[in-house]
Amino acid sequence: MSLPEPEQSVLLFLHQFFVNDMMLQHQRKFNTPFYYFNGKWFSFIDYNPKKRSIHISFVKGNQVSHPKLLLEGRKQMKIYKINSERDIDINELKEIVGIFKKLY
Repeated sequence: MSLPEPEQSVLLFLHQFFVNDMMLQHQRKFNTPFYYFNGKWFSFIDYNPKKRSIHISFVKGNQVSHPKLLLEGRKQMKIYKINSERDIDINELKEIVGIFKKLY
C-alpha cells in the first residue's frame, strides 16, 4: 500500500530514527511497525489513513509523566502525536524515548 506524502516520509523517518538512532529492534505485526527494547515490547507507530493521523504508542505510558504524552482513555499506553505537516521535534522525541528506555 502506498501512502500519501508527507505521511509516507514521516513514517519512514520515524522507523529509521527508532532503529538507527534509538537502537530499537523492529518487527512488523498486524501490518503495523512494532519496536522492542531489550527484547521487550516498547512501542508501535499507528497511522490512521482516514484521518491521516500518526501517533507513537508507548507501552509503559502509565509510568511516565510528560506534557506531550496523552492517555486519551487508555489505561496503560500513552501516545505521542505527530503532525505530518510540521517538523518533528527530534530533541523532544529523543528525550521521551530516553525516559521510556530507563524503564527497561
